[in-house]
Amino acid sequence: MRRLWLCLCLLVVFGLLTTALDAQSVQIALEPFVTEGLERPLYLTHGGDGSGRVYIVEQEGRIRVVEADGTLLDEPFLDIVSLVGSGGERGLLSVAFHPDFADNGLFFVNYTDLNGDTVIARYHAADAYTADPDSAQTILFIDQPAGNHNGGLLKFGLDGYLYIGMGDGGGGNSQNGQKPDILHGKMLRIDVDHTSGDKQYAIPPDNPFVDDAEFLPEIWVYGLRNPWRWSFDRLNGDLYIGDVGSSIFEEISYQPGDSLGGENYGWNVMEGTTCRQEGSCEGMVLPIVAYGRQNGVCVVTGGYVYRGEQYPALQGIYLFGDYCTGEIWGFPAEQAASGTVNYEELLDTELRIASFGEDEAGELYVVSLSGSVYRITL
Repeated sequence: MRRLWLCLCLLVVFGLLTTALDAQSVQIALEPFVTEGLERPLYLTHGGDGSGRVYIVEQEGRIRVVEADGTLLDEPFLDIVSLVGSGGERGLLSVAFHPDFADNGLFFVNYTDLNGDTVIARYHAADAYTADPDSAQTILFIDQPAGNHNGGLLKFGLDGYLYIGMGDGGGGNSQNGQKPDILHGKMLRIDVDHTSGDKQYAIPPDNPFVDDAEFLPEIWVYGLRNPWRWSFDRLNGDLYIGDVGSSIFEEISYQPGDSLGGENYGWNVMEGTTCRQEGSCEGMVLPIVAYGRQNGVCVVTGGYVYRGEQYPALQGIYLFGDYCTGEIWGFPAEQAASGTVNYEELLDTELRIASFGEDEAGELYVVSLSGSVYRITL
């Protein structure tokens, strides 16, 4: 009987593992969440306050509030249209709520100013529905040499630090990803709860280059082209970076949650899995996904590892897409540590996928630049 019971248990465990490994073959569906009233939405996130509501960023310079039932409120949470230079790859690009937003009312935005430069600013909200536009304090200003490849996303990590994705500056500045003394083409990591000297932030003491005079201390990783959308796995802190490619590859890069930082993801010496300068790519980190620019694909949109509860078959699956084709792909996140993954198409849409979004419960959304937001379902 004990042997029979053990066999049954093993069969159950094996069945669960098989389900998890085969989950990427599950065909997802999209359920309309907000389909009217939005203008060029770029991003969706939550305030971590237990309310179930989400916030949607509009490129022109507004942040909108959506209740848990999908009701879009008329009054924006924040309106800084007068400060934002919008169009193309510029605009109000993202918002990140402080981990203690429910208590301190602080949040941070990344936007392009009227001169075309990047501003990271902190704001204060009196409540979950109304931010004070006069509370703005610039945390970081980054001159932009061109109107593209500005990155645009900022997020808090599980460690409480603010991470900022910066593109290489566009134009003819592809070499910036390898330059240690410039913030372009990097992922930055700063402490916004403290200040240091004339800076409105401090450098985390365990940043990888704090003792390296060649590198700016804000740098967490480098060698990026345009990390438009990226995310942390809320379970373990693993980092997935959707890095927009040049002429050959779109890619997803990966950093394990226990990394000490300092990785070089290759650009512009490397594009995808291709070394552009023979003999000079040693030590650079290859992407876990690199798909070619054919059949209409043009811009990778990094997504999230599903950690919600409504769809167990999606548990642990990383979803990402392409802006031009509207295709959504997925693979089991457990494969990422191996350096290569087997990704499959989960849904073919006609959406312009500007971003994926995650609510407080871990459920996922797709944001279409055309003005609609959809919830991912099965």
